[in-house]
Amino acid sequence: MTGEPITSEDDPETRCGFVSILGLTNAGKSTLVNALVGSKVSIVSRKVQTTRSRILGIAIDDKTQVVLIDTPGIFDPSKTLEKAMVTAAWSSVEGADIVVHLVDAGNKNAASDNDIIGERLHDVKNSILVLNKTDKVSKPQLLALSQHLNDRFSYQSTFMISALKADGTDDLLKALSTDLPVGPWLFDEDQITDMPMRLMAAEITREKLFDQLHQELPYSIFVETENWENFDDGSVKIDQLIYVQKDSQKGIVLGKGGSRVKRVGQDARVELEDILGHRVHLKLFVKVKENWTENAESYTLMGLELPK
Repeated sequence: MTGEPITSEDDPETRCGFVSILGLTNAGKSTLVNALVGSKVSIVSRKVQTTRSRILGIAIDDKTQVVLIDTPGIFDPSKTLEKAMVTAAWSSVEGADIVVHLVDAGNKNAASDNDIIGERLHDVKNSILVLNKTDKVSKPQLLALSQHLNDRFSYQSTFMISALKADGTDDLLKALSTDLPVGPWLFDEDQITDMPMRLMAAEITREKLFDQLHQELPYSIFVETENWENFDDGSVKIDQLIYVQKDSQKGIVLGKGGSRVKRVGQDARVELEDILGHRVHLKLFVKVKENWTENAESYTLMGLELPK
């Protein structure tokens, strides 16, 4: 962190608190966090279960610091990695000052599909309902969905937004900041996430892999920033390992003559240079690591715990 954080002693009117964003897979949680922060802190993909661990995005509204917790999507897990992701999502509710239940209003089965979350939040006094992707449904459908969920579960308030278009997000941020407790800011004024840059770089490469590979990519893929070297001219050399579980998966990631992983590296490098403001030399290596999803060290690198 840089600079001195604002404290309640500096200004007794400052506020700060944690807001957990919960939702089904592809509800738009990462898009919402990025929109509220005003900058990209969480990767976004068309594929479900993109977010794997808890990620903090830090937004400022006047004298309030809103610490947003982007979580993995809620679903019925079966594999070890899936169980760790869902556990991380639910654990974010503990200690949160506000819990946002984000619902994809464009989902035809939104009412029934979200019972799994609504029932768990029924006794949570600080939960609010946010209907997302409102541009995809008619107003009568939207109102009917809002009425159904509010009749079944207890929400303090309801908001209707389009996170992708940043429509209604300013009003949501204002409401969140108003309801957070008085207290000192926990992060510096110019900090937008608590994610280490090495992990952010790995997440960006993973996002580009998702973009390039689409349906070919197995979810059992993991990116680790193995080496980070800063040079006097400001440029950075980054070496990353892309782990897969089988030789056949390695071939998919590499592509013919290494063409696919080269495109992934180029796209990741451009975004990293934009974030860092310096030249980036990015080298990607694909390595087979069988059963990495059962390895405790892998989960630690992702900020997760291996389920017992």
